[in-house]
Amino acid sequence: MCDQCAPAAQPATAGSRRRRLWDLPHQCHCPVVGVGLPMDRLRQLVNKAVGGSAVACDYELHVGAVAECGKRNRVSELLQAELDRRYARKLQDYRAAKTTLAVAELWAAAVHDGDVAGDFWAALTHPRCDELLQEALCRDIHMLQHQAGAAVRVDMARFNALAHENGVLMRALGKAQERCTRVVADKSAEIERLADEALRLRAQSVGKDSRIAFMAQDLEALKAAIPDFENAARQQKKIEQMAARQAELEAQNAQLRHKLGAALKSLDAWTGKPTKAELSRAPEPGAAAVAPVALHLGHKTVLCVGGRNGSIASYREAIERVGGRFAHHDGGLEDSHNILDASLAAADLVICQTGCISHNAYWRVKDFCKRSGKRCVFVENPSTSSLTRGLEQIAQGEHTPEPIDFHAPTANTAAA
Repeated sequence: MCDQCAPAAQPATAGSRRRRLWDLPHQCHCPVVGVGLPMDRLRQLVNKAVGGSAVACDYELHVGAVAECGKRNRVSELLQAELDRRYARKLQDYRAAKTTLAVAELWAAAVHDGDVAGDFWAALTHPRCDELLQEALCRDIHMLQHQAGAAVRVDMARFNALAHENGVLMRALGKAQERCTRVVADKSAEIERLADEALRLRAQSVGKDSRIAFMAQDLEALKAAIPDFENAARQQKKIEQMAARQAELEAQNAQLRHKLGAALKSLDAWTGKPTKAELSRAPEPGAAAVAPVALHLGHKTVLCVGGRNGSIASYREAIERVGGRFAHHDGGLEDSHNILDASLAAADLVICQTGCISHNAYWRVKDFCKRSGKRCVFVENPSTSSLTRGLEQIAQGEHTPEPIDFHAPTANTAAA
């Protein structure tokens, strides 16, 4: 309260009409103006009443407004209208109270709740507010103002502490935001770099896929251009398997022959009879004696093309006796011509039995040896002695002249 709020007894009205601001005693004007109206709104109303801008401080403005409330004038009427408008709902609630006790009960509930500005105006101007209730209202509002001042001081101290803490937190937040900004910038740069790298890798992948597609097309075109490509591949694989099997069988045969020779020598030494090897090396009936061959082939592969099927074992023994490795092709009678090409390529020396091969095989052997420069001996008689003479020609380093047409296979001696 201000200095002008000294208590003074004023009779309360006994009618049913609400009292106006200027009807209230002077000690009530200070709490009504101070509690019921915010200072900025009070300044607006005073400026409107005087038609200008008040330059007084808040205290002087409050004292002047309280002084004007003692009588009806422009200022008091504006304050009355503003209070009725602002607390119209409270006025409606208090209109239901028909006795002084009911008004006091509503006021006590408002004090308990803590919001008393509207209740103070509605109770003070109520027709049933007597002198005792008026004094109680003024005492209560006076103490509430003291409590509000103390609470304001506590709130100000708390506010200052919170303001200081808020400043500390704001500075920490600013630093955190700076760090976040730097991290976001770094991550954005990293994302851009990774996006460029991903784009480059994607372009490389597309290029590789395109090259693979083009190479696949070229491969299909090459396969289509080569006749019987799949069959040739299968035949080549079969040749490799047969060559491996042949080498395995030759090794087994060599071991068996070695064991057989040792066993025959032991048997002959015990019985004193000639061995089967000596009998097999005996000259054939009607054939000239074959002189031993002073030759060692050094594990070279000798391909015998043609010859009699019954003499293959003799051919093998004659070649392996001089250190060679025996290979055979029947000259196109049963074996495939593709196998003949592979056998010619794998052989180191070739002996061609011209009397027991087809025309096609003969010319294949002759053309292949001429192109590759591979040593080839042509023999007409498919006997073991003729094969031995061919080996002698190889041992002596002689170049066998190309056989003339009558050495070539004829239709009645070989299959076409």
